Order: sequence, then structure tokens, then C-alpha cells
Amino acid sequence: MAKSSSLNVRVVEGRALPAKDVSGSSDPYCIVKVDDEVVARTATIWRSLSPFWGEEYTVHLPLDFHHLAFYVLDEDTVGHDDIIGKISLSREAIAADPRGIDSWINLSRVDPDAEVQGEIRLSVQMMDDVRGRCLRCHVLQARDLAPRDISGTSDPFARVFWGSQSLETSTIKKTRFPHWDEVLELRELPGAPSPLRVELWDWDMVGKNDFLGMVEFPPQVLQQNPPNGWFRLLPFPRAEEDAGRNLGALRLKVRLNEDRVLPSPYYQPLTELLMESVLRPAEEDAASPLVVLEEVTLGDCRQDLATKLVKLFLGQGLAGPFLDYLTRREVARTTDPNTLFRSNSLASKSMEQFMKLVGMPYLHEVLKPVVNRVFEEKKYMELDPGKMELGRTRRISFKGMPSEEHVRETSLGLLTGYLGPIMDAIVGSVGCCPPAMRLAFKQLHQRVEERFPQAEHEDLKYLAISGFLFLRFFAPAILTPKLFDLRDQHADPQTSRSLLLLAKAVQSIGNLGQQLGQGKELWMAPLYPFLLQSISRVRDFLDRLVNVEAVGEAGGSARALVPPSVTVREGYLLKRKEEPASLATRFAFKKRYFWLSGETLSYSKSPEWQMRSSIPVSHIRAVERVDEGAFQLPHVMQVVTQDDAGALHTTYLQCKNVNELNQWLSALRKASAPNPDKLAACHPGAFRGARWTCCLQAERSAAGCSRTHSAVTLGDWSDPLDPDAETQMVYRQLLLGRDQLRMKFLEGSNMATTLKADTGKGLSVTEGDCPDALAQQRTAATRLLEVLEDLDRAHEEFQQRERDHAASSPLRP
Repeated sequence: MAKSSSLNVRVVEGRALPAKDVSGSSDPYCIVKVDDEVVARTATIWRSLSPFWGEEYTVHLPLDFHHLAFYVLDEDTVGHDDIIGKISLSREAIAADPRGIDSWINLSRVDPDAEVQGEIRLSVQMMDDVRGRCLRCHVLQARDLAPRDISGTSDPFARVFWGSQSLETSTIKKTRFPHWDEVLELRELPGAPSPLRVELWDWDMVGKNDFLGMVEFPPQVLQQNPPNGWFRLLPFPRAEEDAGRNLGALRLKVRLNEDRVLPSPYYQPLTELLMESVLRPAEEDAASPLVVLEEVTLGDCRQDLATKLVKLFLGQGLAGPFLDYLTRREVARTTDPNTLFRSNSLASKSMEQFMKLVGMPYLHEVLKPVVNRVFEEKKYMELDPGKMELGRTRRISFKGMPSEEHVRETSLGLLTGYLGPIMDAIVGSVGCCPPAMRLAFKQLHQRVEERFPQAEHEDLKYLAISGFLFLRFFAPAILTPKLFDLRDQHADPQTSRSLLLLAKAVQSIGNLGQQLGQGKELWMAPLYPFLLQSISRVRDFLDRLVNVEAVGEAGGSARALVPPSVTVREGYLLKRKEEPASLATRFAFKKRYFWLSGETLSYSKSPEWQMRSSIPVSHIRAVERVDEGAFQLPHVMQVVTQDDAGALHTTYLQCKNVNELNQWLSALRKASAPNPDKLAACHPGAFRGARWTCCLQAERSAAGCSRTHSAVTLGDWSDPLDPDAETQMVYRQLLLGRDQLRMKFLEGSNMATTLKADTGKGLSVTEGDCPDALAQQRTAATRLLEVLEDLDRAHEEFQQRERDHAASSPLRP
């Protein structure tokens, strides 16, 4: 039975942060670490002690992760950034509440002695001889130790304590991956049995040594099961510190999603029920799994559930029927056309997530050129008189302080200069819109027209589509490009305001001008002529968009949302030349443009260059970070490949910043996830000067000294489909509605009342059909409950096997 683990992390905002700059303010940003590996960095909020970030990440994790940490730093243009404080959350603290953590948490001081990481490998033996009892501690090696020296390495040695005795290993200079292979023997002294403690220290010539971590084993473990293997280093135990009220606080939302996923055959009955649901008349359905899910799922869970359901039906080739089923239910129970799809119902959320999962390459093709222009040109635009800063426009006019009218005219020209290309790209995008999206919109158009055929509702069939495509897809992407992977960083305040104005305009166009001239934003009036002119183009665009022939979806064995040949990530990186002879390190890296698809990682001198080199994705065996000390360069990663002869080759690539590094690491790991023979360990350094810079071993073929992290990836639209994990989440949600389903359909006294209430909501069941309808619903409910009970039993059986296996295994310290 497989297990899955992921973290949903939202860094919301900070408050009462201390001032670190002479100006009396700070420039704060957050770094998010999982077990000492940086997985995300927020944008820097300039000149603020109460920053708002609102950044959200999904991190797929290995099952043995231990803690999550947030570091708040103040960015400095010159010198090192100042550390403000940190928050550390253990895995147990996060998992304590299934709903997760959503609260303000005070920052605490960063204590160097508590900032430990890495593991130590030990083999301990307890022996008796004529002189008494002896403890032999074989200190073999350590890995991934914290860098304590300015060079980014350490000079580690181990100190072993048993009772009142202690011994030390030799010191290994300039490495975070020391190999000692030393045996230290200590004799037992009279008295009570003592624990064994092994401490690691960084040796310093000047000043006191720096603590690197420790492990401790109680006497019982030493007697029954002497330690033998790798052990995680821990900080010194100390009293809980005050969280540091003077350091401010962060508002965080963190939720751990961890579950056991059964083998595929166990989910087949539930999958069949779900697939059958979408092929029956939606209006008469009252007991299918989808109906139960719709009733019991609320809030954030509804969005997560919608994503899983869309992925599940995409993998089965039934995304179209699934969305059509939800649309028919939503349309059937809507009486006021003005409220159609305006709530966050399962139908609305599913269509929204479907667009993100299927249409992200389309979105990028349409919006990315203009969004990049807005970021690069940084023009000042403002139409709201209450927000105009006339002094900001002196760069535009050198004839003194411009008037409000002049600012408005200039801003109007700039806005229409951006909106024009945006609308041209949208209305000209029919050919590049994914066929699955076009078909879903065609079905939506048809269902709305059938439900509201009256002439006064002529625009409703357009509004239903534009409400999703413009209001829930294009406009949000323009407003927050980073959340849609259009940009690597959030916009600065001025660019954010420009994007907001553009998003409002696109939203007004998507509303087909229905709210123009209403509300509080009458200052948008100068844009009305452009908006009204665009609305007629949008109607024509939507007519062409839904003019598509139905095509069958590929289903059954789909594992990816995009074909393997489609580019999922591209951009400039610095590539290290193969075996540079005498070039200095910095000049050994050359700028190249890279494309990543499910098949190849290819590169050339520029995007327009015809000659490309490529690395087959199927050859990739590891994708890992590289220590900064290897080349004295930050943000370097390595792609380890294996050729047909079995030889390993390493390609070193440098990214612009830590976020770009994480995105490339994640994309490459996901693309190569199905590959066999993945490496369990690799070298985080480079082989230079006849030795590895990380562990100092002299053989190029020496085994890797650090564990690989193939399981650590960032969740996004390109995640591969996982039908078993998706069905498992659906099963968990259905359990929430099991009692409600049983009471509603399997207790005879409630049946007549239940059906009457349901038919009053718009279900097409007549009085004469009641007995047959009741019987069908009772049968459907019984079948669903039986499927859930079978899955319950399967989970219990697998968990019992795990308990039995754990009971028969030797105890670990």
C-alpha cells in the first residue's frame, strides 16, 4: 500500500516586524524550508513592517519529513540580508488538526545552536570481556551537515559521551560530508547504566567551536537493539523559549494531506460508480456519489475536491460528460438567471479547475507577451482621481506639474495600448484553445440556451461562458500573474495597480458591459468606448469558440494532462561547459535557452536558434541542488543522466534565483518521475581538482554522499494524473456524507418526505413515478454504501498488516 504526503502552505501576512533599516522600516521576505531544503521564497515587500504576501504553495513531500520552517529576512542591497526571526512547525504539530493551522504565530529568535541539519552513520556494539563491559562506537560518516564557515563548509569532528567518559574523532577539514571510519572504545564505570550521546562540532581555530547536532540513545536501546545505521541530528534539548513578541508575527495557513493509497483494483468499484453517475439523467439523480459530494463538501475542500474529480475524469476520458452532468444539475435548479454559476458550487469550481488544468499553455500563449510588457515597461497608469499621484508623472512631462486631466489622458492611452493587444490575442485565439475546453463551452452554451430560451435571456448563453473564461481565467491571471506561472515574482505596487486596471477592464468586457456606469467606479468611464467596441468582438469570438465538432476524449490510461511533446517549462539558464580545461569557473557557464517537455530537455544559444542539443528525459537518473561552494556560485542544479552503456554524466545548470531553481527542479523531477533506476544518492558538489568538493573523495566514481530528493516537488497544473490517489480523496470525502446518505434513503419513515423535498427543488419526478424513483434511489444508495464499506475493510486489513509487520520488526531507537 502506497502512501502520499503533501503540504498546502499559504504565507498570508506579517505584523509588527522590527525595523532593520536606518529609515525605520524593513524590506521583508519569507523563505520556506522543509527539513532544511528551501522550497519557496516569497516576494520582497519594500518598506513595510506589516507586509502582505498572500502566496500559496503545494509541496509534495517524502513520507519521512520532520519539520517545516519559515524564516523572515530583511533584504539589503549591500551586504548580507538580516535575519528577523523564524517559525518552526513539527510534522506532529501540523498533523494534530486535520483542518490544519490557520493563525497568527509569533516569530522566535534564530539560535545558531538550534539550526542543525543532517545525519550521522553509527554502528554501536556492547561487549563483555575480562575487564568488564565495553562500548565500541564506530563513527563512520555524516552527511548534509550545516555550513558553519564563511566558505559554505565546516570542519567537523565527533565527540562521544558514555557516562563520565568522552572521546573524539579526528577533524575533517572543509566538508559537510565527512568520512571518519573511526572506532572509539569506552569502558563502563560502576553505577547506573548511562546513555550514549554523540555530538558533532565544527572546529574553529579562533573562538569557540560551533555546534552541529547530536544524537542520544538510552541504556535500554543500547542493551536491546544497539544503534546501527543513519540517525537524524537533533539540537540540544532546551526549555521552550518565549516566541519573541518583539519580533512580530506571521499569519500562516498550513495543512498536511497524508493518506494511504490502496492498490488500483480496490478503487475500481467506486470509479465505476463515479463514471456511471455522469451518464445518467442529472436532474433525477439524488443518490449518486457526485450528489453526496456536492452536499457535504464546503469551503476550501470543495476546490481541492473539484481538482481531484476533474483529474480523475480526465484520466478516464470523461471530463466532458462530467462537466456536462454538473452543468445540467446547476442549470436545472437555477430560477434567477442573474445568479447562474455565480456561487462557488461544485459545478463552478470544477469548470474553473478544468480550465487551469487543461488550458494553462493556452493562457500563457494568449497573455504572456502583454503581461511581460507591463512588467518591463513599468508605466504609471491611473484613472481614479482619488489615487492619482501627480508627482509620479514628472517622468512623462517636463513642463511642470501635470494636471489631473493630462494624467487621465496619458493613462487612457497606455491602458488601451495594452488592452488592444490583449483583446486581439483573445479573439484571435480560437485555433489554439484546447479542443476539450471548446467542447465544454459548447455543452455549457447548449444547456443554458435550452433552460432559458426566452429572447430577454439572449445574452445568458454568452455570459455563462465569458463568466468562466474572462472572469475566472483571463482576469485573475492578469491580476496575479505569478499564481498562473506567467511571472516568477509578484509585481511591485505600481505594476500591481496597472494590472488591476487591466483586469477590471477585461472583467467588464467579460460581463458584456452589463454593469458599465453602475457602482462606485464611474472613473472607469473614459474606457467605456473601448470596452463597448470590444464586447461585440467577444460575442463573435464566443460564437466561433463553440463552433466545434465533438471529438472523443482519449481515456483509460492517461497519466498526464499535456502530451509528452508539449513544452512545460522554458527559459534561459547558464550551462556549464563540458569539462572546461582552464577556464575560470564563472566563464565556464554559458547562457543557453532551454525547453523541457515530457520527452526531452533541449537547449540552444537562443529561442530562434535552429540547432538544438537535447537530453532524453528517459535518461535522467537524478535532479538535485549543488552546493554553492562547488563553483562559488548560487542557485546551481545538476541533471545526472545515464547513457546506453551505463555511464553517468552530469550537466550543471545555474538559475537566476531560488524560485526559478525550485521550479526547474520540480519540473524536471516530475518529468522524469516514471524513470527506472533512479539514484538514491548523489554528490551535491563537483569533481574538481581530482576530488569531490563535497565529501573530498578522490575517485570520480565514488558513491554519492547525499540522499536524493526526487519526492520533493511543487504542485502545479502540470502534475501527472494519479487515479488511485484521486479516488482515495473522493472516498474520504464520501465518508463525511455516509450517515446522511443512510438516513436520507435507507430509513423508510423519511423516504416520502425526502422525495417531496427533492422534487420541490426542481427534480423531474412526478407523483406517479414516485415508487419507481424511490426504489432506484434506494438501490443506488445501497450500492454506494456497500462500496464504501468494502474500502473501509480494505484499509483496516492493510493497516493491520502494517501493525503486524511493525510488531515483528526489531525496535529502533
